[in-house]
Parts: sequence; C-alpha cells; structure tokens
Amino acid sequence: MLAILFGQILGLVRGIIVAQTFGAGRELDAFLAANRVSETLFLLVAGGALGSAFIPAFTRLLATQQKDEAWRLASSVGTLLALVLVILSIAAAALAPHLVRYALAPGFSEDAELFALTVSLLRIQLISVVLFGVGGLVVGILNAHQVFLVPALSPAMYQMGIIIGAVALSPSMGIHGLAWGVVIGAGLYLLLQLPSLFSQRGRFEARLGLGDQSVRQVIVLMGPRLLGVAVVQLNFWVNTWLASQMPEGSVTGVYYGFSLMLMAQTVLAQSVAIAAMPTFSAQHALGRTDELRSSLVASLRGVVLLSVPASLGLIMLRQPLVSLLYARGEFGQRSVELVTWALLWYAVGLVGHSVMELLTRAFFAQQDTRTPVLIGTGAMLLNVVLSVLLSRVFAMQGMSPHGGLALANSAATALEATALFAVMRARLSGLSGQRVGQALGAAVVGGGFMSLVLSGWMRWSAQSNLANIVLPGVALGVLTYGLAMFLLRVPEVAFVGSLTANMRSRLARRFNAQK
Repeated sequence: MLAILFGQILGLVRGIIVAQTFGAGRELDAFLAANRVSETLFLLVAGGALGSAFIPAFTRLLATQQKDEAWRLASSVGTLLALVLVILSIAAAALAPHLVRYALAPGFSEDAELFALTVSLLRIQLISVVLFGVGGLVVGILNAHQVFLVPALSPAMYQMGIIIGAVALSPSMGIHGLAWGVVIGAGLYLLLQLPSLFSQRGRFEARLGLGDQSVRQVIVLMGPRLLGVAVVQLNFWVNTWLASQMPEGSVTGVYYGFSLMLMAQTVLAQSVAIAAMPTFSAQHALGRTDELRSSLVASLRGVVLLSVPASLGLIMLRQPLVSLLYARGEFGQRSVELVTWALLWYAVGLVGHSVMELLTRAFFAQQDTRTPVLIGTGAMLLNVVLSVLLSRVFAMQGMSPHGGLALANSAATALEATALFAVMRARLSGLSGQRVGQALGAAVVGGGFMSLVLSGWMRWSAQSNLANIVLPGVALGVLTYGLAMFLLRVPEVAFVGSLTANMRSRLARRFNAQK
C-alpha cells in the first residue's frame, strides 16, 4: 500500500506539472483522447490475460509444485502477448485518422489542427503498448511469487517518464514531448522489474505453446474477460466521445476528476486486492473454502472502513484540494471548476469502485471470469445509457454536462458492486453479512461525525490560504475518524495497534543486533 501510495503521489506531481504546463485546454484534451487508444489495447489483451486468467493458472502450477510447467506457461503467454500487441498497435497506427474521426473524438474533426494533433499523439503513444504488455506479465509472475513491492513501485516509474516528458521534452517539443514521456515511462515500468524477475530463476523461451493445456486454459478464461474489459473501455470511449462535443476542457475535467477519485481507490482498495488475489487463488486451488471466505470478509471490512471516509473527505474538501493541486500556470479558475465538478460526482462512487475491485479479484481467483463479466457488461451498458441521459439532464438544468458522465459512472458501479456481492455470498454460502454490515455502519457513523467536523473547519478557515485549509483538514479528518472508530470499538483499530507495536519491536531488535 505504501509503495502504491508513492506511485500515486508521483502521479499527483505529474498531474500538477502537466496542468501547470498545458491547462484544461485543447492540447491536453487531444493528448488525453489519444491516450485512450493505447490504454484500451493494453487492457484488452494484457489486462484480460493477466488480471483474470494468467495469475490464477500460474499460481495453481506453483502451488502444486509444477514449477517447470509454470515457466513454460509464462513463456507462451509472453510470446503471444507481445505478438498480438505489436499487430494491434500497427493496425491502430494505420487506422488512427478513422479512429479519431468516427470512434474517439468526433468533436475534434471540426478543427483540422486539433484533429491532426490527436492523430499524431495517438501514433506516438502506441509504442508504449508492447512495453506495458510485457511489464504487465512480469507483474503477474512476481505477484504469484508473493513479490509485491517492486511491482507496486513500477507505476511510479511510468509517472516519472511522463514528468520527464513534461519538464525536459515539452519546452522544445510541446505536447508531443508529453507523448514521448509516455513511451519513456513504459520502458522504465518494465526495466525496474527485470532484476526481481531474474532473481526468480525462471527459464524463458520464445514459444507459442498453443498445444499446452495450461495455455489453452488461459486463452479460454480470457474470452469472457476480454468482453468485460471491452465493455468497460466502451464506456470510457463514450465518455470521451461525448466530452469532445462539450465545452472546451471537458475531456480534461473528466480525466482529472476521475484520476483523483481513482488515486484514492488505488491506494485503499487496489493494494488490498493485488496482495489478496494470490492468497485467494491458492486457497481456492487447495479447496480451503472457509479460509477463502474468511480472507474475503476481512478484506471487505478493511476496504469499506477506508473508502467511506475517503469518499466523504473528497466531497468535503474538493474545491480547495483541486485549487491547491492545480491552480497555477495555464490552469486557471475555469479549469479548477471543471475538475471540481467532475470530482464531486466521481467521489460519490468511491465505495462502489473499491468493493467492486476486491470482489472481482475474488471471482478471478476462483478462475471464474464469466460471472463478473456478465454483471459488468450489464452495469457498463447501463453506464453508457446513463451517461447520455444524465449529461443531457445536467445541461437542461444549466449545469456543466460532464458532471452527468461522472454521476453515471458512480451509479452503475454501485449497482455492479451490489450484484457481485450478492452472487459471491450465495457461492460461498454466506459472507458474514453481519460483520460487513457492522463495518459499513461504523464507517457511516464515523464518516458522518468526520463530515460535521470538516464542515465546521471549512467555515472557520475559509479566509486562510489553500494549504492551511487542505492539509490541516485532512489531518483533522483522519484524527476525527480514527477517534470515532476507537470509540465504536472497531476490531481493526486494535489490529493496527498490534501491527504497529510488532513493527516497532522488530525494528528495535534489528537495531540492537546491529549495535
């Protein structure tokens, strides 16, 4: 979690630098729209294979002492992955003008210069797809070996690449320097992991292995997941498609608002899900259903207890937070308002996003890609419909329409998380609903108390500078919520105290041993 937090902080620094340099304007809109294509290709192929199919299959082989077979599977998946991504990247580069005009950002077609810029940025960023694909495979291999620190640090290298592009390349290359920063970041993402990969002493060879049962199993499991990822990406494409026809800066407003919400979700939920998935996979492979149920319930409680106050905190502090982070250089007051409006509606969905992230990994660990994909497909199709409807409703009410895109995402995700929980509860013959409900109740009570305190703080400190509003506000929120959890006698508070005491004891023993 700390490593992922470091990556998110670097991502925040990246966002600040990019916002200061380009603002919420047409050039950044073009860059973000172009980035959607390379991200989609990576998630469709690499994300579909690694997140749902490769890790459970690879972990099963390791857990059953079939190490050679596991590394042959990794070699085959890596070869197939690189081959497919190269072919798709070349095809996307050739079809780039048509992708931008008809599928990605039709609103840009009315401006020939903006259209040409988006096409060129798209082609540059496609280079990163193969690097990310191979890097994603390495993440899966290391996580299956219970190695989490280096993979968790790798996204920070991607952020570093973009920072290099913005600081070192953009002064002479403009927005194209930012696109080359994406390529540099993808390369650093892969390079950081190679030493840890080599330390596992696995044997790699260029092979397709289409005749291997494990390879065929991964391909079969990929099918439903590919559909699910495609539907999710369809939603993002629809959002970009709609936002490109809204007032200038709407694409950037949606992106930055979603990124701030996603930052909290990544630190609070994705870190838990990444670390838990190999454990879920091993427990399922060994038939230990009771242990799997217990692990999932404990993880759900932790995610709920963390995501509820984070959601309320983002809502309460959104205006000064966005201003503090981005309001400088080309990022003026209008840009702040665009991001703040999107963040409000995205923050509403933080709990749903966090719970969904964990439950989806639990399904994948059981080598079930079909159920979350079917539920996710329905939810994301609803998202598309709601995006169109709510953006129009917002516009009719005189509100910025891109807020409707954010609210649609939050509503659909909440329904998806609820459906996943219901199905998993039935599958595992219960999920200790009372324990999860108690955690949710405690989080709501503590979060309500925290919100009252923050509301008073916002009024009292209204005339202070932004840093004196946000930083003490965050600290006050954490302390207030922590106090509420202590008074409510939430078991996790005692666990954190015990964990802290154990870490202090271990550090003291190491220090004394060195002396």
